[in-house]
Amino acid sequence: MIIVMKAGAAKQDRDEVLKRIRECGYQPHVIHGATRDVIGAVGDDRGKLVLQSIESMHGVESVVPILQPYKLASKEVKREPSVIKISEAVSIGGRELIVMAGPCSVESEKQIIESAEAVKAAGAQMLRGGAFKPRTSPYSFQGLEEEGLKLLAKARQLTGLPFVTEVVNPETAELVAEYADILQIGARNSQNFALLKKVGQLKRPVLLKRGMSMTIQEFLMSAEYIMSEGNQAVILCERGIRTFETATRNTLDLSAIPVLKEKTHLPVIADPSHGTGHYHYVAPMAYAAVAAGADGLIIEVHPDPEHASSDGPQSLKPAKFNLLMARLQLFAEAAERTL
Repeated sequence: MIIVMKAGAAKQDRDEVLKRIRECGYQPHVIHGATRDVIGAVGDDRGKLVLQSIESMHGVESVVPILQPYKLASKEVKREPSVIKISEAVSIGGRELIVMAGPCSVESEKQIIESAEAVKAAGAQMLRGGAFKPRTSPYSFQGLEEEGLKLLAKARQLTGLPFVTEVVNPETAELVAEYADILQIGARNSQNFALLKKVGQLKRPVLLKRGMSMTIQEFLMSAEYIMSEGNQAVILCERGIRTFETATRNTLDLSAIPVLKEKTHLPVIADPSHGTGHYHYVAPMAYAAVAAGADGLIIEVHPDPEHASSDGPQSLKPAKFNLLMARLQLFAEAAERTL
């Protein structure tokens, strides 16, 4: 249920409503709007009629049922788009397109520093890089783990770029959160509900990638797992789904971007690197994602992709990324965005 407070309702009125929601056996989540607060009451649908009595409480304007199975992620709870603040200089979901760029894996200090300096010079606002890597094969490079996190932190210190990196299990989530500006949940873990709950309890924004065979509703339900634990700072990422097509690594579902924009207030970004798996398709799909309404992009860039430990074929060299960013400015302007 959604409890809509009156414009200018006193804090005491809101606190009384929160107390009553808990007494009814529901978990309240406050969404602060420009003129009024909205409270999402989440719990067992079978008892939701008892919440209707809250409508008579002081400071309450209305109590409205939420029709979608994803409650907190739904536009029924929050009509205006959410803007997730990452740092003093970076927010995702506003008019500015945010580009996160860097290598798939952190391999060495030289590699990550060189990558960070290159993507910053091209205009990227964030660095990406994997310290913990869930791989299909147990024999593939698994990442430098905490040493990789330390190198990412050093790159942030030298360049000023906040960074996003992947969390692969609940046991290491707190360690990653000590270093990272955004916690990434990869496609393979998008329905790892124990991990989703864990990052929902941490005070870090979460970048949630769509699973390889996930429907839009399943995707939003995974976001709901994070949000139901108290973390409202969720960014959705379309990274391609698995289809019968073999010409590309995945099929980048650009139609998912406007669909998500219609259904949720959460920011949506696109990953044309994993979405295609080939570096020469990355730029066209990046432009198309912006045209489709994406709030940002996450792109793999490596100074020496021929010798990369992972995902070399889909990684751009710095010169190609620089060209992509220059041309992306035109698409951003056409979409009435800034870059």
